[in-house]
Order: sequence, then structure tokens, then C-alpha cells
Amino acid sequence: MKTTINEIRNDNLRLGVSGLGGWLILIQIGLYLTLIGLIILIRDSFYNYSDEIWQLLSTEGTIYYHPLWRPIFIFESIYNILFFIFTITILVQFYRKKSIVPRLMIIFYSLSLLIGIFDYIMMQQIPLARELEAASSIRDLIKSTVTCLIWIPYFLKSERVMNTFVR
Repeated sequence: MKTTINEIRNDNLRLGVSGLGGWLILIQIGLYLTLIGLIILIRDSFYNYSDEIWQLLSTEGTIYYHPLWRPIFIFESIYNILFFIFTITILVQFYRKKSIVPRLMIIFYSLSLLIGIFDYIMMQQIPLARELEAASSIRDLIKSTVTCLIWIPYFLKSERVMNTFVR
């Protein structure tokens, strides 16, 4: 009687750590906190569109008028809504462990920094905004830069990331 052994090879199986644990837990927490923050920003931005505030900031001749208020409000509102949708898209792909997730996360962090820089430059053109938000804007830019310096290399080099997002 001859015994046969069936060998099953899985060349796609990678060795090492994988799964949504480890440092990826912090990424998940950060994504959910981003969603919460964006919900608050979107809700609060409706206040800027109230007749009283909109007229005060965007009508020529009023004490707080500046021609950049209107485009900044519109840009930030559109950006926040699109970034909210982008964050949800990342979370869906994250839990599906799609191979595009590392690229999406790099875009997520890079875009946050670039838009933060753009927003800071635009706000510096408005004297009232420059007075009100100088320290918090600089702090946000530093935080965003440090975040990029930590997480972009992580998504490029991490064994867990390479082993988890393979579909």
C-alpha cells in the first residue's frame, strides 16, 4: 500500500507579525478621533455662514471685513467634508486590509500637513485671524509635521503593515 502526502504551498503567506494590533491600534484611534474632530469642525463651520457672521466678515465696509474670509470659509468647509469622506474611506479599506491602505495613510498625513500650511499662510494675510490664532496654528503645524515624520516612515517600512495590508 502506497501512502501519498498532499503538500499545500502558500507562497503568498508572509512570516512575521500581522493584523490590526500593535502600533496600528494608535492609527485606528487617530482615524476615529479625526472623524470626531471633523464632525465638530463641520458643525461649527455652519456658524460662519449665519447671516450675522457672514455679513460681518465678508461685506466690504464692515469693521472685520477682509476679502479672504469668504474663500477661506468656503475652502475649509469643502475640505473638511471631503476629508471626512476620505477618512471613512480609509477606515473601510483599513478593516478590509486592502493593499492600498499604506498609500492612503501617507496621502492622509501629507495632505493634512500641506493643507495646514496653506491654511496658515492664508490666515496670516488677515490681521484679525493672525491675532486670534497665531499660537494654535503654529502648534498644529508642528504637531502635523511630527505626525508625518513618525507615521509616514512607519507605513513605508513596517513589517506589520506589509504583512497586514495585502489584499
